[in-house]
Amino acid sequence: MYEAEDKMISLIADNYNILHSLGRFGLNLGFGDKTVREVCESQNVDTYTFLAVMNFSINGYQDVENYDNYSIPTLIHYLQASHEYFLNFQLPAIRTGLVNALDMKDNLARLILRLFDEYYHEIRHHMEYEEKTVFPYVDDLLNKKINEEYDIETFSKHHSQINLKLKELKNIIIKYLPSDAKHNNQLTATLYNIYNNEDWLKTHSMVEDHIFIPAIRKLEQKYKQSDVSAKISQMISQSPDMEDALSEREKDVIISLVQGMSNKEIADHLFISVNTVITHRRNIARKLQIHSPAGLTIYAIVNNLVDISSVKL
Repeated sequence: MYEAEDKMISLIADNYNILHSLGRFGLNLGFGDKTVREVCESQNVDTYTFLAVMNFSINGYQDVENYDNYSIPTLIHYLQASHEYFLNFQLPAIRTGLVNALDMKDNLARLILRLFDEYYHEIRHHMEYEEKTVFPYVDDLLNKKINEEYDIETFSKHHSQINLKLKELKNIIIKYLPSDAKHNNQLTATLYNIYNNEDWLKTHSMVEDHIFIPAIRKLEQKYKQSDVSAKISQMISQSPDMEDALSEREKDVIISLVQGMSNKEIADHLFISVNTVITHRRNIARKLQIHSPAGLTIYAIVNNLVDISSVKL
């Protein structure tokens, strides 16, 4: 495992394949014999976050106890710069290599290029989703703007490596496309770049899965829970005579929800329709500005609607 006082040149000499990662962090070459800490601090990069990504990428080391120590802005900058590098430099370079190596008069060659373009489109769509949805969500979270309609778990469930087309492309080139001597070197070099980029994308996805997503989960726990607590504190201090005070029936619905009943079970318990239960729940959420079961449970406890001993925590 590399540490902050190790020489940056030693880290690179041992692992030359991380050279492209330096630029993703915004680190420039020409750092002499400075340590990792000195290089990072001189170029305004968080040392702990840089080393966390490097150690994970190089040897799979992961400090699962210290997600709070990550610099989220540094992680986002790294991921965004990685997208830029991959979409606007590496993939176009591979496509140019394929065009130069293949005979576009050949039907199989044209199919190979189309397969690559389909892969390129899927990768761009995947990364643009992160740029337009995930990163703005995290920025809002850092600014304590809570979005109750989205969380990092939504991204995590739909986050997958898009590499099947790339694997298919490699196999087709190797198995079915003998090239003449004139273009063989170009095709081999391009194929080598495809392999390298497959490894790069796998590492990129793993950094998102094992570092970025867990760090954002921690951030959500910190800010979203405090947001719920703040709303509950505000409700406790409000006058019981306020215009939007809960009705007795709405309190009954909250108690039933805290006890784990479904809408149908609440309807049967209170002798009302399921649609009425849904209406009550909508009104409760509007009045209390609490949408989560945990938040309603806390509200019910602090307002003596239920005894804490009867709640499954």
